[in-house]
Amino acid sequence: MVLSTRTKLRWVAVLYFAEGFPFGLLFDALPVYFRSRGVSLVDIGLLSLAGLPWTLKFLWAPAVDLWGRRRSWIVTCQVLLALHLCFWLLHDPTDRVLWVFLVLFAVCSATQDIAIDAYTIELLDEEELGPANGVRVSTYRVALICAGGVFVALAGLIGWHPAFATAAIALASIALISSRAPRDVPLRPACASWAAALEHAVVGPVLDFWRRPGVLYVMLFILTFKLGDMTLGPMVRPFWVDRNFTPLQIGVVPGTIGVVSTIVGALFGGRLTKTLGLFHALWILGMAQAVSNLVYAAAAALPPSDLLMYSASVIESFCGGLGTAPFLAFLMSSCDKARAATQYALLSALFGLTRAISGAISGWAAQSMGYATYFTATFFLAWPAFILLPWVKRWIERRQ
Repeated sequence: MVLSTRTKLRWVAVLYFAEGFPFGLLFDALPVYFRSRGVSLVDIGLLSLAGLPWTLKFLWAPAVDLWGRRRSWIVTCQVLLALHLCFWLLHDPTDRVLWVFLVLFAVCSATQDIAIDAYTIELLDEEELGPANGVRVSTYRVALICAGGVFVALAGLIGWHPAFATAAIALASIALISSRAPRDVPLRPACASWAAALEHAVVGPVLDFWRRPGVLYVMLFILTFKLGDMTLGPMVRPFWVDRNFTPLQIGVVPGTIGVVSTIVGALFGGRLTKTLGLFHALWILGMAQAVSNLVYAAAAALPPSDLLMYSASVIESFCGGLGTAPFLAFLMSSCDKARAATQYALLSALFGLTRAISGAISGWAAQSMGYATYFTATFFLAWPAFILLPWVKRWIERRQ
């Protein structure tokens, strides 16, 4: 069945909402929940280690290429996510058993991401990647609004447990909708043996990527392009809690208005990526992304000001969206369609490793240095990626 571009983009929107919602619960909503319950910055920083399944997902990504259809993987994971969320209702945030369920939740969410990313790459034609990246970033951020904004605000109104129950219902509904997605046709050929299957799904995609000239520099670029953002992010919500903002205020401002700013930035970034070209968009929008961290540093250094906090949220979020659009386009353009699941999982694992490691030490660093010094340091951590841009430029030119 031939699908129109508009129909494809609709499903991209649905699937990336489904991808963003559990991620937002884990990394946007839970830090507010934990900090409001007296959990330390160090422990909240360690919550980032629950993101390791996103980093390690390339280890089981070949299973998505080898067995079943991507749509089946997506729906199954979404059902499991809804069930896992129910267990959150049974445990106090200081209960270490909850961390087991958080890790299982992350594994299911990461597996869903593998299937969605591969499904989307197969679904889209080359000329549809630009518009699709704008849509995927936007709907992903809408999901973050619902998880880190509406959910947190709702918790401020009706309590955390009823809010968690509502989120579980939402995840179950997403699974039902995703079951109606167009049935994908695997691009992988039938393999005569397990050895041939392993060669096709694992060895071939990895070797194909590894043999490309400049691959080490590109991997370092992927590791560092979002380093400033990844180190800033885990401490933003606790900073708002420590500035005595309520869950309702946090849900409305950084959780909703801030994410809307990211959506606007992503859409604008997608348009600029098409206009400027991928390479120029990476360094120009990447620079804006880095500089925006200093606004939060100013908010932490100066006397408390609601206006300054609101401005920091909007500016940092908008610039983060600007930088995300060309970065995702860069990752997707580096993958072969027939080997999309393994290759994209490998690339996304690299910047996922940045998120996990930097996030894990962020609580300790912020507690030791203070918010103002820590936020300033995140600005400087964003710059190593710019040193690697000459190699990135040659990589892009070879892929065109």
